[in-house]
Amino acid sequence: MTLKPIHVIGGGMAGSEASWQIAEAGVPVILHEMRGTRGTEAHQTDKLAELVCSNSFRSDDHTSNAVGVLHEEMRRANGLIISTAKVHQVPAGSALAVDREGFAEAVTARLEAHPLVTIVREEIAGLPPEDWDSVIVATGPLTSIALAEAVRAHTGETDLAFFDAIAPIVYVDTVDMSKAWRQSRYDKAGPGGDTAAYINCPMTQEEYGRFLDALIAAPKTEFKDWEKNTPYFEGCLPIEVMAERGRETLRFGPMKPIGLTNAHNPTVKAYAVVQLRQDNALGTLWNMVGFQTKLKHGAQAEIFRMIPGLEKAEFARLGGIHRNTFLNSPKLLDRQLRMKTMPRLRFAGQVTGVEGYVESAAMGLLAGRLAAAERLGRRLEAPPATTAMGALVNHITGGHLAAGQTFQPMNVNFGLFPDIEDYSKTGPDGKRLRGKDKGKSKKMAQAIRALEDFDAWLAGEVLVAAE
Repeated sequence: MTLKPIHVIGGGMAGSEASWQIAEAGVPVILHEMRGTRGTEAHQTDKLAELVCSNSFRSDDHTSNAVGVLHEEMRRANGLIISTAKVHQVPAGSALAVDREGFAEAVTARLEAHPLVTIVREEIAGLPPEDWDSVIVATGPLTSIALAEAVRAHTGETDLAFFDAIAPIVYVDTVDMSKAWRQSRYDKAGPGGDTAAYINCPMTQEEYGRFLDALIAAPKTEFKDWEKNTPYFEGCLPIEVMAERGRETLRFGPMKPIGLTNAHNPTVKAYAVVQLRQDNALGTLWNMVGFQTKLKHGAQAEIFRMIPGLEKAEFARLGGIHRNTFLNSPKLLDRQLRMKTMPRLRFAGQVTGVEGYVESAAMGLLAGRLAAAERLGRRLEAPPATTAMGALVNHITGGHLAAGQTFQPMNVNFGLFPDIEDYSKTGPDGKRLRGKDKGKSKKMAQAIRALEDFDAWLAGEVLVAAE
């Protein structure tokens, strides 16, 4: 039987993953990507699955971390993005970070080599043609204006948007290691066993104060009138916006000094610490963790060179800012990720209101499987809400949205999972767990439940396919 192809619009995390899942299910897929004929404000290449904001997929701990659970679910579901990330991993403590160039090249090569995947370099301007009866729109946070306007016109919804800032990248051989030192927070080993995956630049209270003053006073990118009321995503605030919220905000955010001991002066605790994380496999490029910024380029190098250890730093890339868009998904999408008023269209990735590379890829994985099952005449529901993937679907389709509350993007977290009572409330010594220890025990139980339920969902998918 000749199957009609499914069309995927957008070759980022979600689109690449959706295309892979469809093809692996035995259904032909046409992947439409405009980069190669037209660029975006943030991308630098025409490679599929290009990483823009960071090279980190965040925690890889699936025992007590929600994003780590999502990693593991994707592994068990034959995820392209997560398996390729593992091959191109670079040291990053307990996080999963990748060589961004090698990663994008590998994803592109795997999709190009798949016999059921056709890649077309073109922009889809407006709604897809009506004879495309199954389409996944995975255009990400930089959806083309023409397509965004067409969706808005169809739904009558005003586009929601936020700004997402990009962190600077430093050449590691320009970091003064007589002032900086290598150490992961609390010496915690990452997946590769490295307990010194970060470069740490310490600040005294006086240095921190001068840096903060310069940061607040520096010239920032001017917004256009129509952009000025666009909210930031709270999980990716520009560093100068955090600084304006209070003089201690950064010390309890990306510049927190806890869990770190200055190798050059172990008896004196730093007042604040700037961390750098490896950005490529060669170890030549390191990004400034949490230092996404909208400072003008002329001010960035001057201010960041105030940081001890970075006085002579050279930057491979300075920070920047771009506009992200996402749907009012609780109103527009069903649990199959289809537009309620036009079911031939599915949406996946950041445009649905999930935030982060992993979450975007996960929604692409699910959209691909749902679309493939539908094409094959099979019944497939989204995973249960007890799983990381199911919890995200619940969030974007309204399951965790309070009445009257404005829909906002969300990273995966255990707050999206249903509560659990069946977990250990006492330690090995028989004493009652409290505080963080109790919280960790609960998260571990939620993680175990999530993976068990996800395995059952995968098994059920196979049974349905066999009917």
